[in-house]
Amino acid sequence: MSRPISIEYLDEIQLGFNQHDVDAILSHFATDCVWLMARGPSSPEGRRCVGKEEIGAVLRARYAQIPDMRWEEMRHWICDETKAISEWVVRGTPRDGETFEYLGCDLWEFNNGLVAKKDTYWKFIS
Repeated sequence: MSRPISIEYLDEIQLGFNQHDVDAILSHFATDCVWLMARGPSSPEGRRCVGKEEIGAVLRARYAQIPDMRWEEMRHWICDETKAISEWVVRGTPRDGETFEYLGCDLWEFNNGLVAKKDTYWKFIS
């Protein structure tokens, strides 16, 4: 039986991101999940990561580079039984860079209660 999409479920997923617990994060993702990252090659969709192995590797590398990365001021909306939106402010300081703070959102798609697609957007200050 699949898990219904709820604010509590989205908070649970987000807790894994804030705890840098890649295994906990991936436990909510489908095997063939897709993550469209905010940044990437010159494709309109940014970097496309497919599958738990690739997404896990990207997250581990990110947390190693930005050990204090966190998502705060979280707000969620449930659109229907398969779609949701999360808005947040992400903050952190890369080991070799300056502190950042971006407003962003995730567009979530679920299949049988697992994340099938996570599409991430950030606003950059110029």
